[in-house]
Amino acid sequence: MGYTNSPLVVYTKLSPNHSGQRTHSIDRITPHCVVGQLSAESICGCFTSPTRQASCNYGIGTDGRVSLCVEEKNRSWCSSSNSNDQRAVTIECASDMNEPYAMNSAVYGSLIKLCIDICKRNGKKKLLWLGDKNKTLNYAPAADEMILTVHRWFANKSCPGNWLYARLGDLAARVTAALGGSASSCLQASSLKNLSEAEAVAKIGPLFTENQKQSGILACVSMAQFILESGYGKSELAQNANNCFGMKTSLSGNSWSGSSWDGKSVYTKKTQEQNADGSYVTITADFRKYACVEDSIADHAAYLLGAMNGSRKRYEALAGCMDYKKAVQIIKDGGYATSHTYVQNLCNIIERWNLTQYNAATQNHESIISGWYRVRKSWQNAASQKGAFHDLSYAKQCADANPGYTVFDPTGKAVYPVNQTASVPYAVRVSINDLNIRKGPGTNYGKTGYYTGRGVFTIVAESAGAGSVKGWGKLKSGAGWIALDFAARI
Repeated sequence: MGYTNSPLVVYTKLSPNHSGQRTHSIDRITPHCVVGQLSAESICGCFTSPTRQASCNYGIGTDGRVSLCVEEKNRSWCSSSNSNDQRAVTIECASDMNEPYAMNSAVYGSLIKLCIDICKRNGKKKLLWLGDKNKTLNYAPAADEMILTVHRWFANKSCPGNWLYARLGDLAARVTAALGGSASSCLQASSLKNLSEAEAVAKIGPLFTENQKQSGILACVSMAQFILESGYGKSELAQNANNCFGMKTSLSGNSWSGSSWDGKSVYTKKTQEQNADGSYVTITADFRKYACVEDSIADHAAYLLGAMNGSRKRYEALAGCMDYKKAVQIIKDGGYATSHTYVQNLCNIIERWNLTQYNAATQNHESIISGWYRVRKSWQNAASQKGAFHDLSYAKQCADANPGYTVFDPTGKAVYPVNQTASVPYAVRVSINDLNIRKGPGTNYGKTGYYTGRGVFTIVAESAGAGSVKGWGKLKSGAGWIALDFAARI
C-alpha cells in the first residue's frame, strides 16, 4: 500500500525512533496525552534523541497545530505494544499535567480533523470505539472500518487520561458522521459482572457522554442513576435483562415517543418499594428487557424527556440543565423515585467518582443552555421530541433518521430540512385579544391602531424584523404585519 502523510501537518522533525515500514496495514488510531501543554514543535523535540526509545506519528500542540514525528508508513514506538503500533497511527496530544489530563478545545478539534483525514486517506468510512480491550483486540475490522485503541490497555498507564478516555465515543461518532458512515455498539451488562467498580465506571462512561449529546441530559446524572439502580451493572435485572434503571413495562401510566424497548420483551421479578411512612413493601413486577445496555440508556433518557404528569412534563427543564444538583432534584420532584434519600445518594456517587468528567465537552454552560436545537414533529408538540442538541450537525442526523421530524433552532424556527420550513401561504391561530397589527415587519414600524383578536388568519409573506424572535407575518387581508411569536401555525 502507498502510504501518505496528513496535509494538516505544519511542522516536521522526523524522529530516528521507529521500526521502519509497517508489517500491517493501518486499521487503528491510538491517541495519547503528552502530559504537558507543549507546542507542536516541542512534541517532536521529545523524540529526537535515539536514547529516548519512544516516538509517535503525529503531535498536536496546545494551539491545535499538527506536527509529523514519524511518517505514517513507518511503525512508531508509542503504545508499549509492537502489534498495536504496527497497525495504528499514533497521536500525542497536548494536555494538562495531572489527571484527568484535560485537553483544550483547539487540541480536541484538531484531533477530530486529523482522525477524519487519517481515515479518508486510508479508505475508511467508520471510526469505532468499542470501549473494551478484549472485544477490540479480538475484533476483525471490515475493510472500511478504523478502530480506536488506547495505551492503557498495553501498559500500566492512565494514558490518554480520563478526560479523553471519556470522550472517545464522541470522537468516534463525530469522525464517522463526517465520513458519512454509521457506528454501532452493543454492550451486554454481563460484560460488567467481573469488573471492579472503577473499571465499570470507565467502561460505561463514554456511553453516557454520547447519550448526553443526543438527549441533553447530563452524563454524570444518568451515570449516577445507572450505578445506584443497577449496582454498577451487576444487579439481577441488569445481568438478565440489560435493564439498568429499573424501568417497568408501565411507568405511572406513561408512554413516550422514541422508546428503544421492543414493547414485548419482559423480565418478571420481586422488588421493594418505599411507602410514604418510610416502610418497605415487596411486590412482583414486570420489567422491560433490552437487547443491550445502550438501549436501556436510550429508553431511560426518552422517558425522562417525554414522561407526562397530566398535561405537563414530569421532568420539565431537565434537558440542558448543567447543574447536576438541580438536575437530580428535578428527577426526584418529578416522582422518579420513592426513596427519601435519592437526591443525596446520587450526588454522593457523582462526587465519589468525579462523574462530571464524563459530561459532554462544552465551551461554556450558558452557550449550551441558550443554544439547544430540538428535533420534533412540530415546535408546539414538545412531547414528540426526539432529542436536544447544541451541535446542529447532530440534530440534522437525528432528523434524517426520523422521517417527518424537523430541527428547530433555540427560537423555535424550523431550520432543517429546508423543505419542511415554513412556506407561504399558511394559517396561524392567535390566542390573545390584543396582538398589534403593524404597518411593516418590525416594532420600528408604526401600529395601524387595530388588533387581530382571537382567531385563525392566513399569512402570505414572512420577514425578519425588530421585536420578534420568530419573525413577522403579513396578513392576507392586507391589514398589516403581526409578530409570529404570538401565532401558532396550524
